[in-house]
Amino acid sequence: MTDQPEVRLAAGPLRYRDAGSGEPILFLHGILADGLLWRKVTALLMTDFRCISPDLPLGSHRSPMDPAADLTPPGLVRLVIELLDAIGADEVTVVGNDTGGALAQLLAAHHPERVRRLVLTPCDAYENFPPRALFLPLRIAAAVPGGLLLLGWAMRMRLLWRLPISFAGLAKHPLDPAIVDGWMEGIRRDRGVRHDLREVIRGLSPSHTMAAAERLRRFDKPALIAWAPEAPHFTLAYGQRLLEDIPGARLDLIADSYTFVSEDQPERLVASIRDFIRDTGE
Repeated sequence: MTDQPEVRLAAGPLRYRDAGSGEPILFLHGILADGLLWRKVTALLMTDFRCISPDLPLGSHRSPMDPAADLTPPGLVRLVIELLDAIGADEVTVVGNDTGGALAQLLAAHHPERVRRLVLTPCDAYENFPPRALFLPLRIAAAVPGGLLLLGWAMRMRLLWRLPISFAGLAKHPLDPAIVDGWMEGIRRDRGVRHDLREVIRGLSPSHTMAAAERLRRFDKPALIAWAPEAPHFTLAYGQRLLEDIPGARLDLIADSYTFVSEDQPERLVASIRDFIRDTGE
């Protein structure tokens, strides 16, 4: 998983990881994370599947997008589709987490022909896009000149990671410090990355996820809700609503985890995804 190619899309460059062979699985991360969020999961799945994990322009990417790039949620979904076109992945099982789960919902709702299966781990949904408490510091930082730069350098203090509105509210168990520090490097070092993150934050609105939820009531592909009942910012109530609204969806509870199930319980999540793909194979 060390090779990380970059593809030039209409809105700018996008780096991604592409490992393994077989049926493709696309992994979408959230804000202030990158494709490495899935490294423990893809390491176990790449023996049987093609695992694609892009570094979306959500603040932890290293190559800024073009200044005029559309980084609203629909614009980000278009980036994902362009990536799939560029790498020859016509139809994928899409796995989303956090903000990436909202993007996965939009992808399935508006472009169901590109989605073979939908897997949602704890993520933004319905009116919870973004979760208010978790995003309050980001919204403030994005609104204040120099705020994102200051946030990036402040997050070098690991004490801040332990706050419930920081990584302690996303991962139940300690994260690899090198990974977390790498996630903050982009906004510390690159004005273009800070611009991208600011545009992403401005574009977040529950109108996107509410509209997607309406369309997902007609989604006719297999869906798995792999939810962590302890996740503080994405409570089980949201997972249960998705289960009720998506026809034929199944619910699998991932215990001893918060939002970052790929970090807290990677083996458990892998088992859930494997079982789901096996049971819904064509």
